Amino acid sequence: MINEILEHTTENMDKSIDALKRDFATLRTGKVTTGIVDNIKVDYYGTMTALTQVGNVIATDATTISITPWEKSLLGAIEKAIQEANIGVNPNNDGDFIKLFFPPMTSEQRTEIVKQAKGMVEHAKVSVRNVRKDGNDQIKKLEKEKEISEDESKKAQDQVQKITDEHIAKIDEAFKTKEADILKV
Repeated sequence: MINEILEHTTENMDKSIDALKRDFATLRTGKVTTGIVDNIKVDYYGTMTALTQVGNVIATDATTISITPWEKSLLGAIEKAIQEANIGVNPNNDGDFIKLFFPPMTSEQRTEIVKQAKGMVEHAKVSVRNVRKDGNDQIKKLEKEKEISEDESKKAQDQVQKITDEHIAKIDEAFKTKEADILKV
């Protein structure tokens, strides 16, 4: 029973780290990636659909993203969605595709993006701590119901804390890597 709780706790903490990495992908670094437009939704015949599902999105070079819609009639809707997303650039529509030209980032922009990354890190850490609390609550419940001894409960809670510490360290390491990537000119 304790092993199941520990496995479940580890799984959920891993999911928190995966979510953080997905969030990090939406942040701009020195080189643009298509992850910047991942959260943009386009009105596709009345349904809000991810930009990546209505066209081909590629990073053509370090500062340019090109979007080629599957249907030319979507160009206007895509352009509008990009403007509303406020990602820091205006779309250039040439009738066949849309290009996004990202200017080099200023040091202020880099600092602001690092702040956003820190917020994402804090959110991930809170998520990991919530998973720790759930795991410890399940262990305490087993102890209360006399399914495990007080010593087993203490040992299991120590293991949950060890798992938590490992995941917090992974989050900190991911942040250091992303921060270096953002600040690199």
